[in-house]
Amino acid sequence: MSAALPTRGSDWKQRPEGGSRFAIWVIQMIARHLGRGVARACLYPITAYFVLTRGPERRASRAYLSRALRRPAGLRDVARHIHTFAATILDRVYLLGGRWEDFDIRAQGLDAVHRYMDAGRGVLLFGSHLGSFDGLRALATQRPDVTVRVVLDKRHNPAVTQVIEALNPELARNIIDAGQDGPSIVLAIQQAAAEGALVAVLADRARPGEPTVDVPFMGRPAPFPTAPWMIAAVLGLPIALAFGLYRGGRRYDLVFEAFSDGLSGSRGDRRAAVDEAVRRYAGRLQHHAHDAPWNWFNFYDFWQDDTTDGTPDARD
Repeated sequence: MSAALPTRGSDWKQRPEGGSRFAIWVIQMIARHLGRGVARACLYPITAYFVLTRGPERRASRAYLSRALRRPAGLRDVARHIHTFAATILDRVYLLGGRWEDFDIRAQGLDAVHRYMDAGRGVLLFGSHLGSFDGLRALATQRPDVTVRVVLDKRHNPAVTQVIEALNPELARNIIDAGQDGPSIVLAIQQAAAEGALVAVLADRARPGEPTVDVPFMGRPAPFPTAPWMIAAVLGLPIALAFGLYRGGRRYDLVFEAFSDGLSGSRGDRRAAVDEAVRRYAGRLQHHAHDAPWNWFNFYDFWQDDTTDGTPDARD
């Protein structure tokens, strides 16, 4: 099981993976050959391991949950948070394998996405590290005529990349590598859009050195990346938001929202349009985080203020 949980701020990519490639291979084999029930039983010792050994992530979880739950979070809350994360990582084995029938997947707001796709311009689907982005690929089962291209940094989590390659080679081939330089990413997205593809991007976490803008989020300003929105503005592509919320057991709620027919404005006004779009995006992300608080999987100091809710962690 991989848990490449970041430490804090823009240094999240420096945090080592929480499990070896061998461990990931073992849990994958258990999931595929012994069943989801046996594999889910393995999540409890995995959760205990991270709760006991990963202090930075534990503190980040408490700080976030105290905001999301609107009360001081305890160690039991942190354990539930990490267990939810582990459960979605496990389900990736089945979702990447196309075993949609194993889950109770409920979707809402698809009409807006269909409208964008029917225009034939390509669509940017902006998600986040809230819930499971893998579950959102269920959209592809309803629109087999549309190619889904995911923007993903292959180098950050090579073990997970290997799992994707093993379970869904087609998805792996269609990945747009976010580790490329900026112009290459823009050209790749532009080409995908020209082919009518749906390009999925996680828009809540900035890479080191990437420009950000501080906008209100959970009661404090937080830095959000502007690069995805600048690309959207330059290319003039429609934008939809997507949230794959894990509700426990076998249930996922997929929520799609129309966001923009295309960020408009002259080049000089583009920055203002981008900042406003990020602010609106953060507002929708906050709404769904309050609705599904255990689904937030940014285990680092997201606000970059080195503060918590004021409740000390007895284990630190």
